[in-house]
Amino acid sequence: MVCINKKFWKTKSLDEMSDSQWESLCDGCGKCCLLKIQNQDTDEIHYTSLACKLLNTDTCRCSNYENRKKWVPDCLILRPLTPELVCILPGTCSYRLLYSGNDLPHWHPLVTGDKNSTIKADMSVAGKVISEKNIHPDDIENYIID
Repeated sequence: MVCINKKFWKTKSLDEMSDSQWESLCDGCGKCCLLKIQNQDTDEIHYTSLACKLLNTDTCRCSNYENRKKWVPDCLILRPLTPELVCILPGTCSYRLLYSGNDLPHWHPLVTGDKNSTIKADMSVAGKVISEKNIHPDDIENYIID
């Protein structure tokens, strides 16, 4: 576990971070686990209110994080973080914020010391999305959100 008092994200680049530091940057919002549709004409990314089948929609935690690529081949693996990945991450994403030279938000668990602070600050998808499990792939467009 990374000591929150060290504020390593202020002194290290994303490339310099250890695996545990990198993983601790995730605020647990679950937004990157939402199904996305890319407009083929404009390349614009549209988020849906459908969560990956592995996401626990109450806790915003992956139910099989270590093996997620086996079960969800198109799951986002953020390390190394590339400009292409940054573009599809939500604006509140810690990785995107730090990549862009910004600081972590005041509600981030590393700032608050509370692993549930993202949910408490209403910055997660907890209770706002449904699992893709019972949705037909042809119906995904019906779930596009702003």
